Amino acid sequence: MRAPFLILITLLIASAAKAEALRLPASEPPRAGKALPLKGASTTAKANACASYGAGFHLVEATGTCVKIGGAISVDAAVRR
Repeated sequence: MRAPFLILITLLIASAAKAEALRLPASEPPRAGKALPLKGASTTAKANACASYGAGFHLVEATGTCVKIGGAISVDAAVRR
């Protein structure tokens, strides 16, 4: 029982080491002079994209999804004699 367990552990460690070697390379670092998106007409278009759903809906960046976060609190009390 001990020998198969040790073989299994050895295989798991070896496969983990191999998987670590296959990881994707790090993304390239940001470069100086990279153009940033400008604020303007495109921002107002995004802000109005959820207007058809009603007040309080906001656009989730990079997904195109409109969400509205809300909630309610209810308190109930009773007295018995």
